[in-house]
Amino acid sequence: MQRLGAIFIAFCMVLIAASIGAVLYLWAGLTGQESAVVALAALMALAVYNAATTRLHDRADLGGQIADLSRGTDDIARQVAELGRRIATLEGQVDRVAARAAEKARTLTEPITEELGELGSLVKQLADTVALHELELAKDFSVSGRRGDEPQPPQPQESPQPPAAAANAADAAAAPEHAEPAADAGPGQNHMIDVVRYALNANRIDLYLQPIVTLPQRKVRYYEAFTWLRTDDGNLLQPSEFIDAAEAGGLMPQIDNLLLFRSVQVVRRLQLKNRDVGLFCALAASTLNDPQPFADILQFMDANRALAPSLVLECKQSTLRSMGPLEIEALAALRELGFRFCMNQITDLRMDPRDLGERGIRYVKVPARLLLGQAGAPSADIHAADLSDLLGRFGISLIADGIETEAQVVDLLEYDVRFGQGLLFSPPRPVRAEALHGAGRSAETLARGAADAPRDQAPADGPAGLAL
Repeated sequence: MQRLGAIFIAFCMVLIAASIGAVLYLWAGLTGQESAVVALAALMALAVYNAATTRLHDRADLGGQIADLSRGTDDIARQVAELGRRIATLEGQVDRVAARAAEKARTLTEPITEELGELGSLVKQLADTVALHELELAKDFSVSGRRGDEPQPPQPQESPQPPAAAANAADAAAAPEHAEPAADAGPGQNHMIDVVRYALNANRIDLYLQPIVTLPQRKVRYYEAFTWLRTDDGNLLQPSEFIDAAEAGGLMPQIDNLLLFRSVQVVRRLQLKNRDVGLFCALAASTLNDPQPFADILQFMDANRALAPSLVLECKQSTLRSMGPLEIEALAALRELGFRFCMNQITDLRMDPRDLGERGIRYVKVPARLLLGQAGAPSADIHAADLSDLLGRFGISLIADGIETEAQVVDLLEYDVRFGQGLLFSPPRPVRAEALHGAGRSAETLARGAADAPRDQAPADGPAGLAL
């Protein structure tokens, strides 16, 4: 629109200048050149006048716009100042309200906090009192056992003769039906059977844990659970000292029941701190092929199948090789519940990884000396340096056991071993009593064993025959 106006004004100026030149040429008697010069001068004058008037008009408009903008800026500044004042007022009010709310909350929660502290103290005192009562019950029951209800604690035998017939009869009455000593057991083994049985009856069984670490980081990834026995004179018996006697006396199902139940308790506590840490727990062949004790174990493991990713069951290499239909079926039942297995106590490297994987074996624990060729092992199907890679193809992890020196660690890293266990990292350490709190049942339950427990159901805290 402005362009059309400018074109119209220019056309009018040209028309006026041409009219002036025509008038001068026709009426004033000027020549054509003079008339054209006068007309051009008039056109230039009109153009200058138009430019000057347009500039003045634009300047006036611009001045008005600047004035309006200044007034608008002043209004915005006043509004911003007012908004800032209001925000500052609101912040002060919020701080005062928050301080009053915090003071009120503190006033309300202080009594509750004090009551919770007192309640915690009472619970701790109650737990200590219950533990003391359990110890007193165990001692009273042990004393009553010395009067004929339970077998007498075995005494060191100076002569090679077996225990007296009366003591054997009392042992047989107190032990489960499947806990009869082996017929071919010698005097020394019979004595050790008595020691193990009395430790079970007196509930002198401790749980020890040894870490399994990652290599080379040495971060704890698993623990292995062991049962150690305390004799009447306070000595500790490691598994290697009493396992053979317990097998011969038929006491392994009872020991495995106890070990499994305590291991489940430890796994639950570990998961509260770190869900990535698991636990290895051994199962004996006699436990797998004894129908009734294993049925109780299976029922207990089914109730705790949520812990299957964190609980690994161990079987010896000799057990896996000599398994019959009962043992194979038992492992299959546990595998269906989601539990994984580890093959330990390996004496040679002759193994079929595919068969191990199909059986549910997910870990193979090989002594470090055997892997490094220091144990004089028989010939193997594969070189030890390739064992980790071969097992890994079937989802099996290799664990080096019995590591005692840093030099062994360096050599094992060259074999691509990712897990290690041994005295170099930590010896087996006892589990604190509070970690197993609530597991203590009187020694009478253990003395009765699985034979006296109901066959149609398991107790609420574990399978039949458990001492915890």
